[in-house]
Amino acid sequence: MSTDDACLALVGVGSNLESPIDQVERAIQYIENHQSISLIKKSSLYRSCPQGPQDQDDFINAVLLISTELTPVQLLAELQHIEQSQGRVKTRHWGERIIDLDILFYEQETIKETKPDLLVPHPQSLQRDFVLVPAIEIAPDWLLPDGRALKLLLNQCISHQLERVS
Repeated sequence: MSTDDACLALVGVGSNLESPIDQVERAIQYIENHQSISLIKKSSLYRSCPQGPQDQDDFINAVLLISTELTPVQLLAELQHIEQSQGRVKTRHWGERIIDLDILFYEQETIKETKPDLLVPHPQSLQRDFVLVPAIEIAPDWLLPDGRALKLLLNQCISHQLERVS
């Protein structure tokens, strides 16, 4: 992949089904091996309680810093392909997931697409400790579309009892 036209993005990874650590690591491996995506850095893995229905297992989460020539819509399609290859089935809103891959931030852009459904920055990402803590670990100086640094937003997080597992 040429780096001249590459864009940086932060991608969230999460799972709480079928050996979640293995599922997260498998998704990271898919991304590492993708010809149009370069993995620059990956966060530690974190365990968090679910933000939605509480009758489900804890999640394992991580954030990846990537470089890609894919547009945001193309990147979303590739991430959804990885989810499908791992057997993702969405059963309920904020429910259980074999794997969940989200574009959290793409450069300093604000993106609102309806087909496919894509919002960047990812909705609620700035209030979720399981997003911000791993993102700040690998990209503390990441600038948001409004010019604020990511690391300045940690105090507005909702706690999901985050615990580092690796």
